[in-house]
Formats: sequence, C-alpha cells, structure tokens
Amino acid sequence: MREHYAAVYRFCARRVGPELAQDAAQETFVTAQRSMRKFDGRSCLSTWLFGIAHNHCRNLSRKHRREVCLDEAWLGGEAMNHEPNREGQLIDRQALRTALAKLSPEHREAVLLHEVEGLSYEEAGMVAGVPAGTIKSRLHHAFANLRRTLQEGTA
Repeated sequence: MREHYAAVYRFCARRVGPELAQDAAQETFVTAQRSMRKFDGRSCLSTWLFGIAHNHCRNLSRKHRREVCLDEAWLGGEAMNHEPNREGQLIDRQALRTALAKLSPEHREAVLLHEVEGLSYEEAGMVAGVPAGTIKSRLHHAFANLRRTLQEGTA
C-alpha cells in the first residue's frame, strides 16, 4: 500500500475529484487485500490496482452522479496556461479541457490511461477491460476529435 497509494489516489482524483478520491483509493486497497489470492501476476501489481480503482471510481461516479473530473488534476496547475503541441504552437489549457470534456467517456478514459497515467496499450486495456487494439483505436479517434475541436476553436 505504501508503494502504490499515491499513484492510486491520483488515478482516482482524476476520475472522481479530490473529495471522493480518498474513499475510492481506500476501497481499492481493501478490495485488493481481500482479492490478493486472485492476483495471478499476468500484469503488474499497479495495473491490477488501477483496474480495481477504475471499478470503484465508476461506481462512485454513478452513486454521486458525477462526470469524469476535468480539473487541474488532468493538466497540472494554473501557473502555465499554455502547452506546446507537436508543431510548436501553444494550446490553451482551458480549450484542451473543453475539448476533452467533449470526448465520449470511452475515448476520454483511453486518453487518461495511456497519455496521463502512462500505461501501455496492454495495461490500459486490462484496466478498461478491453483489448489493446481497442485502446489504440479509441486513442486514434480521440486525438482526431481533439484536433478537430481545437482547430474549430482557433478558426
């Protein structure tokens, strides 16, 4: 728990907000403790914990009728309002938040797992309960939608 709590808490905070993240993280470790004998080592322990956390966050979101949290946890603090993109242009963080909010929950989750959490396609697929190819496809469509939304905002 000591080794993985901070990462699981951040993972939960990005999904349900800081108010509910502590509950979700604690429930994750309670569930993990009860289910440890089911962990078969096919994935990293952290990936398995993220999968449990993902389920707890989804349940908390339903219970509290919350959308995925798109606050500062997604993109860092307010000190920097612009982020350089691949072409060296600046992207307004608020425009990026708005574009992310327009994505489907599945596409947003793929972006969060792969790009923000840094999970591989396979690990992100394990957490989301889909094949790695589905994660790749969701990322492709998510980035196309993000580019389109961001370009519309600058036009």
